[in-house]
Amino acid sequence: MFNKILIANRGEIACRVAATCRRLGIRTVAVYSDADANARHVALCDEAVHIGGAAARESYLRGDHIIEMAKATGAQAIHPGYGFLSENDGFADACAAAGLVFIGPPASSIRAMGSKSAAKRLMEEAAVPLVPGYHGEDQDPALLRHEADRIGYPVLLKASAGGGGKGMRVVEASEGFEAALASVQREASASFGDDRVLVEKYLTRPRHIEIQVFADTHGNCVYLFERDCSVQRRHQKVLEEAPAPGMSEERRRAMGEAAVAAAQAVGYVGAGTVEFIANQDGSFYFMEMNTRLQVEHPVTEMITGQDLVEWQLRVASGEPLPLKQDQLRIHGHALEARVYAENPDKGFLPSTGTLRYLRTPAAVTFALGHDGDGPAGVRIDSGVREGDTISPYYDPMIAKLIVWGRDREEALARMAQALAEYHVVGLSTNIAFLQRLVTSQAFRTADLDTGLIERNQAALFPPSAQVGTETIALAVAALVDAETRARRVDPADAHSPWQNAGAWRLNGDASSQFRLRTSEGETLASLRSDGGKQWLTVGDQTVPFRATTHGGGYALDLGARTVKGSTHLDGESLYVFSGAQQTRLEVIDPLAHAGTADAEGGKLVAPMPGRIIAVMVQAGAVIGKGDPLIVMEAMKMEHTLTAPADGVVQEVLYAIGDQVQDGAQLVTLEDVVA
Repeated sequence: MFNKILIANRGEIACRVAATCRRLGIRTVAVYSDADANARHVALCDEAVHIGGAAARESYLRGDHIIEMAKATGAQAIHPGYGFLSENDGFADACAAAGLVFIGPPASSIRAMGSKSAAKRLMEEAAVPLVPGYHGEDQDPALLRHEADRIGYPVLLKASAGGGGKGMRVVEASEGFEAALASVQREASASFGDDRVLVEKYLTRPRHIEIQVFADTHGNCVYLFERDCSVQRRHQKVLEEAPAPGMSEERRRAMGEAAVAAAQAVGYVGAGTVEFIANQDGSFYFMEMNTRLQVEHPVTEMITGQDLVEWQLRVASGEPLPLKQDQLRIHGHALEARVYAENPDKGFLPSTGTLRYLRTPAAVTFALGHDGDGPAGVRIDSGVREGDTISPYYDPMIAKLIVWGRDREEALARMAQALAEYHVVGLSTNIAFLQRLVTSQAFRTADLDTGLIERNQAALFPPSAQVGTETIALAVAALVDAETRARRVDPADAHSPWQNAGAWRLNGDASSQFRLRTSEGETLASLRSDGGKQWLTVGDQTVPFRATTHGGGYALDLGARTVKGSTHLDGESLYVFSGAQQTRLEVIDPLAHAGTADAEGGKLVAPMPGRIIAVMVQAGAVIGKGDPLIVMEAMKMEHTLTAPADGVVQEVLYAIGDQVQDGAQLVTLEDVVA
């Protein structure tokens, strides 16, 4: 086993590797960019070295510099995590040349599986089932379109060197092929430095099921069962679970053995994932092999009780696999939800900003084992803390929330509860969306396929609900608390009569008013005390009001209803958390800046920081609502910005290649004069 390793990554995977190494007594070296000087993974490792600027190409992708740092710090091995250099065969070769162990598969295996088209040919030779498609080297656009026409629409265009949902488009008809191909090639070139694509038949209502495989240098190879990763948006996974619902033992064995055959066909060593697309009838086809540990590996760990990072370390140091196939067992059910800084209501646009307030459910950072009822019920793998910044330079993941239950029903209940207790202020998140997803009829009944989110738009993206009396009541409870604390003259003197100063009046009822602005407008709430009782009036509704503290929040008695929730006051913004729903209210001080109207018509602005990669209009162009105007690249994905209304382009303010900030005006527009 190694004495010291360098972790050539960041975020939650770097923290995850550091945790296992600490348990095994292995010293760790963190690398960090300008943006990550104070990051959590840096604090968790024994040593840390600076490797460059904030952009990944200036830091985490500098393989030569990372190898220099490993040698300088006396590390014996490099763990690449996932992403960045984890599937870079040149980096694996360079590690070997420098006398360092690359904790991953041989470079030859990475090369074999790195090209999706070449991998498909290898799998065909190994008798692994394949989806009908074109995987050739000839990339002439006319030939690609001809092949798509031959296969039959819909087809899926996929970057040959891709992964992680980057460089993928579904083409519904021949007429849309040319534009989709250009977009995929741009994204593939930007993400992987390779614009080659393959064309495959797009299956309707398929499930995405992947098999975790592990091989050692002694000729052993096993599969650690399956994960269902069907719930996706833009080909990126949102929820993962293990085992896959409805999986028979016969089908599990067939898919596992096919995955092992795929790994053995390329002389694989270490952790890998073989991804399959599966029809509802049980047939399945090879998609690709990820030659690294996957983001969703915790669900496999939770149902098997095995630490896959420890397996990686042992295999890389020359040891045989810890267990044989017949020693592996499935225990219970696990779910993983990816908590992202993004806005689901705006097409899942990434969100950047500071985590000004972060409260998570009671959980362990990492735990395995199946003593008693099983592993810890809730686990959080995260690379950030309160006060950290989600920047535009890297993936906007805040955390992976993983739960375990004795069965799927218990795991679902735990996930819903954990999401309800996950509170973030400072940027947009997908937490409320995840709550709607795990409680939806389709997911609860395991009616799974990769189009689940699109098929259930109405349930998953309901119209914004009006802010109810319960939410206002929780806000009032928080404001009363804040006023009470502010009136205390001497907090250290518990016997001071001023400690409990309330709104007492000599000749009348005590009454307080609170002005709050919601998304619908201004709301006036009045709290009146009468004979030892309190009454809350919101609009034309008056209810009894009694507040007590409860688990860091409040329990409110509103007559026939009991409401529980918590709040966070951040300047003039008051955040109310009830269930997984977060509501932002503005506290209005009538004596200060009494409401300003913000009419921002006549322009198109950047919804996030990013780089301009295409400009589709010029000054003087007449446009219609919804016409594409600008294409931005942010967080490795393309985002097409469309016209908000009919009009005429007055001026385009940025050019291709320009970097823009969140909120920057991109295009000036004027209304069409009838």
